Amino acid sequence: MPAPNVYPLQGGCDCRTVRYQLESAPLFVHCCHCRWCQRESGASFALNAMIEADRVTLLAGAPEVVDTPSASGKGQKIARCPQCRVALWSNYSGAGPSVRFVRVGTLDEPDHLPPNIHIFTASKQPWVVLPEGTPAVPAYYDRKIYWPAASLARREALLEKIAKMAAQQ
Repeated sequence: MPAPNVYPLQGGCDCRTVRYQLESAPLFVHCCHCRWCQRESGASFALNAMIEADRVTLLAGAPEVVDTPSASGKGQKIARCPQCRVALWSNYSGAGPSVRFVRVGTLDEPDHLPPNIHIFTASKQPWVVLPEGTPAVPAYYDRKIYWPAASLARREALLEKIAKMAAQQ
């Protein structure tokens, strides 16, 4: 994780219609090598910073949310610039609107968020060389093994918040 003093970090789309800001460090950064991410990104992997939605501030514009199929069959919602169509973040059905998977490449300074883990490496492109020292797993992983304690605590607080909102509905 980067030093806390780099926050907030700003980002946005190519045409600068949509601008956003990460107010804090993400929970965790995934470099996903699954075939779905390869297809959706048009690249060898997707690099996503998982962060609570209330820690992402919209600075300009409004993304268009596009329902997209996913490997789980539950779908995902991809927030895209309505002008240049760049994908800024996704919300997956498991976490719903409470957690955003921000595309690290849309940050103005993406070098502050290298991956914490490489996932679904069983389907990675054979010419992609993974760095030593960064965990890599063939599929998904147990967050209790890889996430820092502070991120696990933030996740627990988020789950409590989601449960309270669900109980009020």
